[in-house]
Amino acid sequence: MQRTGLFIERAGFLQRLNPLTKVTGALLLIGATFLLPAPLTGAALLGGALLPLALASLVARRFLDILLKTLLPVLISLALVQGLFFPTADPMTIPVGPLLFRRAGLQFALDTGSRLLVVAGAPLLLFQTTHPGMLVQALIQSGMPRSIGYILLVALQLIPAISERAVGVAEAQRARGLETEGNVVQRIRGVLPLVSPLIVGALVEAEERAMAIEARAFNAPGPKTWVRDIPDPPAERLARIVMLAALGAIVAGRVVMVFD
Repeated sequence: MQRTGLFIERAGFLQRLNPLTKVTGALLLIGATFLLPAPLTGAALLGGALLPLALASLVARRFLDILLKTLLPVLISLALVQGLFFPTADPMTIPVGPLLFRRAGLQFALDTGSRLLVVAGAPLLLFQTTHPGMLVQALIQSGMPRSIGYILLVALQLIPAISERAVGVAEAQRARGLETEGNVVQRIRGVLPLVSPLIVGALVEAEERAMAIEARAFNAPGPKTWVRDIPDPPAERLARIVMLAALGAIVAGRVVMVFD
């Protein structure tokens, strides 16, 4: 299994689609999560769209691992605060041990938490099933300026690389006897010797990238060629039009509801 940033190379459903189709689908999911007024919209989209797509793309385990590690503290605090202190006239409560949770508060926490999972999960699934280079290439071919595409590509590739380098630097410093674990004071002292190697390494990699793209005539005028072609069958182009139309209909419906 080859990893590039968040991307996981698998022969799944989403991996075979054009990156623009996946970007459009992610925008539709995020827009529907925010704009559809029905209760438990987030839960329906999470269980009816995101999780099945993650399973069909063979990345469900890694997808849930990252998503829950990132948002689980937020979800727990949301359930506690809203369940205990949500302002409501509904007298119904649900006992959990010595605590009495308000039913309306738990419903609000479930709705809000599921929406957060969809908003964070849609781009996460996009990046896990799309190689950064192919994503940026598709965006540039659709009209994005090359300079913006390069900045996006660097952000997608350099940040995970720096994170991996930080782990390697920390392990190397620990092998030399540096204390990077323990109480708060020891952790703060252990961070300072890690900063210099990370900054120097990032600057060196940025310089190497700049030299590499200049050697490939990045700023040269004229049309550019691509090493690989990204398939874009008519069915996917039609699907993107349908998804954009659905998103426009959701936005229009929300505006009508607000001013009705």
